[in-house]
Amino acid sequence: MARPVVAIVGRPNVGKSTLFNKLTGRRLSIVDDTPGVTRDRIYGDCEWLGHKFLLVDTGGIEPFSNDKILAQMRVQANVAIESADVIVLVTDIRTGVVATDHEVATMLLKSGKPIILCVNKCDTVGEMPMEFYEFYNLGLGEPIAVSSVHGHGTGDLLDAVLEKVQSVTDYEVEEDEDVIKVAVIGKPNAGKSSLVNKIAGEERMIVSDIAGTTRDATDTLIENDYGKFVFIDTAGIRRKSRIEDNIEKYSVIRAKLAVDRATVCVIMIDATEGFTEQDSKVAGIALEEGKACIIAVNKWDLVEKDGKTMDKFRKDLMKDFAFMSYAPIIFISAKTGQRIDRLFELIKFVDSQNAMRISTGKLNDLLADAVARVQPPTDKGKRLKIYYMTQASTRPPTFVCFVNNKDLFHYSYQRYIDNQIREVFGLEGTPTRMVIRERDKK
Repeated sequence: MARPVVAIVGRPNVGKSTLFNKLTGRRLSIVDDTPGVTRDRIYGDCEWLGHKFLLVDTGGIEPFSNDKILAQMRVQANVAIESADVIVLVTDIRTGVVATDHEVATMLLKSGKPIILCVNKCDTVGEMPMEFYEFYNLGLGEPIAVSSVHGHGTGDLLDAVLEKVQSVTDYEVEEDEDVIKVAVIGKPNAGKSSLVNKIAGEERMIVSDIAGTTRDATDTLIENDYGKFVFIDTAGIRRKSRIEDNIEKYSVIRAKLAVDRATVCVIMIDATEGFTEQDSKVAGIALEEGKACIIAVNKWDLVEKDGKTMDKFRKDLMKDFAFMSYAPIIFISAKTGQRIDRLFELIKFVDSQNAMRISTGKLNDLLADAVARVQPPTDKGKRLKIYYMTQASTRPPTFVCFVNNKDLFHYSYQRYIDNQIREVFGLEGTPTRMVIRERDKK
């Protein structure tokens, strides 16, 4: 049983994201005074009085707008309403009840879901202003006064949420250990959202030809023959110079946070554009965090091919990604679904490699072989001695080498040892770390 879902809805700029951030206690939603900044559904964990539920922040609903993005935001809000157990309608005391609030309230009443009316921006303490009583006209029962900036009234709001949640759901849930968390990363418009939509089989992300349409990182749970996966779609990472406004800045931070939460990163390359400097930056984030990686070349259906196209593309990418030579390369099409099954197989495989543990005995047998084959370096008559080696941790596999002199253990010899480990044990798709410890012979 999944934990209950509570959707926060309302027209643009009533403070839904500020409220969402206050309730989840984390800065997951982009907060900005520009109406319509939250464009996708975004999820966060919320806990109140020992009960956990999932909070969904939605794009603002504009019932009668023809604007392309606003129309899609309405679709997103509808999907959130459909999947929610309880809905919180957020309104704004400063503007009072407006026509859009009535439209949204009617839309919600039709859903038949339990609704809580939240009147936001009640920032002054004491007697309620007269405008507050107008909100009874929406026919949604008693309004709850909240200041999402200061946090007043959020306890009352959560009490009401919990009461409704308990009336409609069986809310006790355990966390699932077997889920593989996958971050889909890449530059804007590489097709990250299209991939997640294809896999999920629903319009989960806003997909548009406008680069940078997905600003928020969102989660999609997928269960199939290959296992359970959570796909964390991230906003495209842009070059710093292109980040004119704060929205893009938040998005880069978000991408880093998404990589941080994932165990596997799928790095999306646009086949029609080929490798760019931006792609190496994106991959660099995953490398720094020690995540298992797959390089997925998307839009392969749009490339004119002869018998040698894929081989040539692969060779070029191997040069471009020389710093990540362990990452497998796969050619896919998010649009047609080409090789998506193979992508799942690879995700499972690289995840297991990232979590691999090698016994100290096996490591030291390998070390003895490697040292016999290629003598350790010497400097001014002193030779490097590697006493023994052990694996300290996984994700990524981290090895500790005990040596007589750190300075003698040159990078090239470290790489040789690393290559030997990979040759024998695989470790495909995952970076490794090597920690060098000096100790005297005694």
